[in-house]
Amino acid sequence: MVAIDFGRVRRVAWPQVLARVPAWQGIGGVPPTFLVLAGIVSVQIGAALATELFAAAGPAGVVSLRLGFAGVVLLVFWRSSLRIERRALPVVLAYGAVLAVMNFTFYESIDRIPLGMAVTIEFLGPLAVALAGSRRWIDPVWAVLAGGGVLLLTRAAGAVPWTGVVLALGAAVCWASYILLSAKLGEKTSGGGGLALGMAFGGLLMMPVGIARAGTALLHPAVLAAGFGVAMLSSVLPYSVELEALRRIPPRVFGVLMSLEPAVAAVAGLIVLGQSMNVPQWAGIACVVAASAGATRTRGVDP
Repeated sequence: MVAIDFGRVRRVAWPQVLARVPAWQGIGGVPPTFLVLAGIVSVQIGAALATELFAAAGPAGVVSLRLGFAGVVLLVFWRSSLRIERRALPVVLAYGAVLAVMNFTFYESIDRIPLGMAVTIEFLGPLAVALAGSRRWIDPVWAVLAGGGVLLLTRAAGAVPWTGVVLALGAAVCWASYILLSAKLGEKTSGGGGLALGMAFGGLLMMPVGIARAGTALLHPAVLAAGFGVAMLSSVLPYSVELEALRRIPPRVFGVLMSLEPAVAAVAGLIVLGQSMNVPQWAGIACVVAASAGATRTRGVDP
């Protein structure tokens, strides 16, 4: 079994494949805790803005723009390391396919249910990977706490579109698969060539779906500009600042900070999209955040 550090599961591929990238001169003096929080906020604002773009391009169209633009940026950045061995190609293609499905199911879910609810349910994926195979007595407590949190979140909202919940669960499964494939990608490729090709392949997979759903709307300058902004906010910027943060703080601290993501998603949904949540729903999010932080803090502690 591959040992996985929950502190790195959110962007697990990036610390592995970008470890040789020089630190940004401009953010070297920024406290690493602030960088992690800035990355989390950037991701969730990007998701909220993507939701606003659904009316023009639909979830599939937005996913195709996000992955397409991110793939182009990475291909340009890693053009010197795009050659990969043939035996690594299946992993690269699988990585890109899972990335495409993960983003598609997630965006389809936030088109139906509040952003905070979708992110909290999706977070069960990396939490399950972190707990898988563990024999520590405390881990079932975190699993029960997370499950109770999701029940609170979904049962306290009245009539919940269960298609959105199922899609978020599908995104969670894809996220878990993405973590495992990211580890394989780091083993079989060097530099960022494999990551760039995988991202670009995911964009190519989504492009026909996006065109079928959105048509010529994808070519509208405002849609293209917004799609590029979503790609930068949801991919390039957070990956970069989190990479710099990982240079200066222990992975376990990084993981605890990343556990705040469901709560930040709920706040972004409230501020940007006006998606209010009741007290039991906030309690459900708090349960999942506590389970994630607890699983991370006790990782590696002897039973």
